[in-house]
Amino acid sequence: MNSIKQIEVICADRVVGRLALTKEGLCAFEYSAEWLASGFSISPFELPLRSSVFIAKPRPFDGGFGVFDDCLPDGWGLLILDRYLQQQGINPRNLTLLDRLALVGSTGRGALEFRPDKSVVTKQEYADFEKLALEAEQILDSDDYTGEGIEEFQHRGGSPGGARPKIFTRYEDKEWLVKFRAKRDPKRIGRDEYNYSLLAKECGIEMPETRLFEDKYFGVERFDRTPSGKLHVVSIAGLIGADYRMPSIDYSHIFQVCAALTHSVAELWKVYRLMAFNYLIENKDDHAKNFAFIYRGGEWHFSPAFDLLPSDGMNGYHITSINDSIEPTKDDLIAVAVKVGLNKKEAEKILVAMESTINASFSPEH
Repeated sequence: MNSIKQIEVICADRVVGRLALTKEGLCAFEYSAEWLASGFSISPFELPLRSSVFIAKPRPFDGGFGVFDDCLPDGWGLLILDRYLQQQGINPRNLTLLDRLALVGSTGRGALEFRPDKSVVTKQEYADFEKLALEAEQILDSDDYTGEGIEEFQHRGGSPGGARPKIFTRYEDKEWLVKFRAKRDPKRIGRDEYNYSLLAKECGIEMPETRLFEDKYFGVERFDRTPSGKLHVVSIAGLIGADYRMPSIDYSHIFQVCAALTHSVAELWKVYRLMAFNYLIENKDDHAKNFAFIYRGGEWHFSPAFDLLPSDGMNGYHITSINDSIEPTKDDLIAVAVKVGLNKKEAEKILVAMESTINASFSPEH
């Protein structure tokens, strides 16, 4: 790849702005005049909608802005991209941030696209899940694996984040994200995640449609895709520059961002329900990329929930603290709710009802 000097950021076929790198390798961004006249801030705290050249900080996104870092692969996606590039005779270490955004092109999460667009996408709708699951195992088992699976995973949306192997696919005219087992996952991980997604819905949490493909592969409908186009999504990590690889935020920060962006008590209750659910099922892998906001109909909303499974987090503690505690109690949940202005009795009532629903689902006769 020839090193790219400038990237155009596109949303709904309109130029949002342009990206370049400073001499120090930091990202510089400027909104286009057209977007300034009739667009919205793609990242209100980091890139407010004004005529200015914004320069990114060196950390935590290696000189980039959080909103664009959200579009880049991490974990599994990064592994696949680097192996794919090596197969093409390209050293991944030689790529700049702009080169990597060009490789995402039009295939990233959310609504943002990048030009020049050097992405590759499969035209084939059918996906052989069984074959891909075996390929994923081989890729994870060997640093030298060079089979066709690398190319297929890259062509099926190499940018999904997270540690578990996954692909984007179309099914019944909808776009889905389908997950496969990682090394340490139990055999029934897909069924488990599906069951927890149903349980979350029972607990009043906004969830996308989910299904179990071939009775074992967990699939979730993409909430950043609609029949009329793509929706802009930014994670909490991307919005406030939080390092999602380590403990960096408290749930109170999520509430504060939610209040500032949405000005809606109903949206705050969504955050509360998700916090309570994560606490009750012991999902401690609640890092800053596992919460997001979505821009639709000219307004910000707390996004539908995702990645809901019991997990150990970091050394058995919640990655996102609750009331500044990494070993929180129910009292901490209520304390956070009260601090952000939610009704204490309502918060207690919701918590009791959710706990009852979760306990019932694990009773022997359920």
